[in-house]
Amino acid sequence: MGMSVVTNLASMTAYHSLARTSSALELSQRRLATGLRITRASDDAAGLGISEGLKAQIGGMAQATRNAQDGISVLQIADGALGNETTILQRMRDLAVQAGNDAVLDLDARATVQAELNQLGDQLDTIAARTTFNGVTLLDGHYVGLFQVGANAGETIPVTIGGGSRSMDRKGLDLLGLDVRDAVQLPASMTAAVSSAQGAPSAGRISFAGDYVNSPTAEANFRALEGTITYNGKTFDLGSVDYTGAVTQNDYLLALNQAAHDQLGLTGYPFGATSAELAFNGTAPAAGSTLQDADLLSPMYYGHSGAAKAITMIDKAIARISSLRADLGAVQNRFEHTITRLRGAVEDTTASESRIQDTDMAAEFTHMSRLQVLTQAGTAMLANANQSSQSILKLLAA
Repeated sequence: MGMSVVTNLASMTAYHSLARTSSALELSQRRLATGLRITRASDDAAGLGISEGLKAQIGGMAQATRNAQDGISVLQIADGALGNETTILQRMRDLAVQAGNDAVLDLDARATVQAELNQLGDQLDTIAARTTFNGVTLLDGHYVGLFQVGANAGETIPVTIGGGSRSMDRKGLDLLGLDVRDAVQLPASMTAAVSSAQGAPSAGRISFAGDYVNSPTAEANFRALEGTITYNGKTFDLGSVDYTGAVTQNDYLLALNQAAHDQLGLTGYPFGATSAELAFNGTAPAAGSTLQDADLLSPMYYGHSGAAKAITMIDKAIARISSLRADLGAVQNRFEHTITRLRGAVEDTTASESRIQDTDMAAEFTHMSRLQVLTQAGTAMLANANQSSQSILKLLAA
């Protein structure tokens, strides 16, 4: 090759080689400093796309694990409350068996037993109303949860506690008529309220057949009223009305209405009487009302079960709660298996993402050492190439 003072090809070649080596050395140092093989998209565009997708899966599965743990917490709280209810029902059953011993218990003694049963029933209602998770009631018969237990859409586990809008209180367990005193069942017909969701709103009512106008039959029928009426979440005991001082039919009706007004928290008097019936009239659900609103405003009558039937009623309630607890236990096992699977999947996916994204430190150190040597050599050769033009000046000076 000839010698030229215009173009120093040797210097240009050495410079280009040194630039490539310096760029590679910078990339190697960045990988060692960050611990990542891919620090920007240009390092490995395809690998970056795969890696970011795997990271999204890892984050989603980690959150799904926490969601499943929340599901277990919900089920454990519900199961604990139901276990407490079972204990209460076992005590109620013992009392019902005790009250069935007519050979030694008179009506007053059974009334004492009933007083404890009423308190235990109130506690069932309290447990059902106050068992919550993060402010959400669990035992009111309306709990339906959908837990996201996967990183992708549709990976869910549904949880229903109770179902059928049947709560775990006395009403939902069919225990409102539980009374170990004399068995009473008045002839009554019930009409449910209709909500806006069902059609034109209309009020519910209960009708007790009989003459409640003409004396002396009316007064006798008023005093014979027994059982309970539930309305708008409250209960009215027909047998608790104090008719002391009542003389006329109107006196009896007023006493009954006043007691119902106070116990049910009503704004008006609900009972009306004719010679053919005594009617309890509810309020029509408002515009935009739901099925649940209609259920609350549908008055229901429950007679006295008596001691023998009380045992059967309690047995059915225990069986229902036991069945529900078994269902919740099965779902909890499903959550636990899901958590185990997710943890394994997170570990495997993290390993896959690491193989794409992480730097092999030993190999990179070896590569960086090579590049450092090439950088030193390139620098020396560039300096040498830049000095080659000096020999031409010597020729010119000769």
